[in-house]
Amino acid sequence: MVALLVGTHLWYPRDALVGRYDFLFLMAVAIQIAMLVFKLETLDEAKVIFLYHAVGTVMELFKTDVGSWIYPGESFIHVAGVPLFSGFMYASVGSYIARSWRLFDFRFSAHPPMWSVYILAFATYANFFAHHYIVDLRVLLFAAAALLFG
Repeated sequence: MVALLVGTHLWYPRDALVGRYDFLFLMAVAIQIAMLVFKLETLDEAKVIFLYHAVGTVMELFKTDVGSWIYPGESFIHVAGVPLFSGFMYASVGSYIARSWRLFDFRFSAHPPMWSVYILAFATYANFFAHHYIVDLRVLLFAAAALLFG
């Protein structure tokens, strides 16, 4: 996905029949299908990745609505001005995490209690949205993560 993002940014023809954002979406879907067909991902991993895609798309909808950034290119495959390939940027991170956990058979010996991880995750996502309206707590959240996982 990163190679597609960089490669199409540098070399995608401006007058192509299919817009760059739509091409990225179609390629991301093709990659996802190939990952399942070639058993590089399990169906359960694909479900987790879909959640990353959905959450990422919602985050993009919010950020573009508040003016943090825009998608200036043309696309047919979009929701409220956010091309659907954007959710795959988040989904590719989810894919990497899910696949790494399975391939490397991660085990944690000093993992913090899950309730504390859930609170940190909730606070991080809440800050992603709320920092437009209240004080940005990123520095405190980084410190909390360092303390929790340090």
